[in-house]
Amino acid sequence: MTFKPFRRAATLVLFALGLSHASLWAQEFPSRPIRLVVPYAPGGSTDIIARAVSQKMTERLGQPVVIDNKPGAATTIGTEFVARAAPDGHTLLLVPVPFVTAQYTFPKLSYDSRRDFAPISLMLNIPLLIAVNPTKVEARSLPSLIAAMKAQPGRFTMGSPGNGSHSHLAFELFRMQTGVDALHVPYKGSAPVVSDLLGGQIDLTFTGPLEVMPHVRTGKLAVLGVAAPQRLSYLPAVPTMREAGLPDYEASFWFGIVAPAGTPKDVVSKLNEAVTAALKAPDVMETLSAQGAEISASSADAFARFLQAEHARWSQTIKAARITLN
Repeated sequence: MTFKPFRRAATLVLFALGLSHASLWAQEFPSRPIRLVVPYAPGGSTDIIARAVSQKMTERLGQPVVIDNKPGAATTIGTEFVARAAPDGHTLLLVPVPFVTAQYTFPKLSYDSRRDFAPISLMLNIPLLIAVNPTKVEARSLPSLIAAMKAQPGRFTMGSPGNGSHSHLAFELFRMQTGVDALHVPYKGSAPVVSDLLGGQIDLTFTGPLEVMPHVRTGKLAVLGVAAPQRLSYLPAVPTMREAGLPDYEASFWFGIVAPAGTPKDVVSKLNEAVTAALKAPDVMETLSAQGAEISASSADAFARFLQAEHARWSQTIKAARITLN
């Protein structure tokens, strides 16, 4: 009995010391340069996004945020590298849509994107569009296109940048929700898709705005629907998929930032503040808007909920379409 007060006091002292250590860790973070792994090669739009945000994060955190490009295997090489990094906030990953979808298209990943990462913040969304060649497709609205595809199953061709690409998955989700069918034509990249769409070799595609907007402005291509919750400012006359009768349809290219699982919450909070502040900088907003993006800064918890919804949506789609990549 005489030792209980002593034990209680000792426990309180140790608890206080633990809190002090955690607080000190957060105060000292970052103690060295931060590596932001980008799972793509340098020079593309993803690299532009990463560098615009990293510069502002550097100013906010007082340590350089250095871009480390680790391309390959549909983003899984860079993702695996960060999954194995120390959970101290000094190694981060820029995550695109394949962060979620690769979990289901690659059956033997060495990591689990649902378990091995700590969400920091969603950054931006680039809604997908349904673009058609108006000389080949008579429909001028999404309901009319759906009706035509149902009336002529197998007559339409849909091009994508490859099997398992987000364009392909968006089409499979569309097919699941509408009951239509079309021949999927996979290409090696988005440029040949747009080229053949312009040339009339294929009828339609699901794509981002950068690839098709110049041709939409000249009338060579037409956009029948946008896969976003609201209409887009640069396509105000084009209805959303929800307006066209598909209330559960949503598909976009999105980007966020995550850290290895186990990263302290105080460090996650500090990183979240740096990312969201960077996204609010006028020059960053201008750069990202030029990519057709909508700024979508979020809390870490909101990003976690977003990822859960994406996992639910695309796991079901990939399973139903039986898409598997090696």
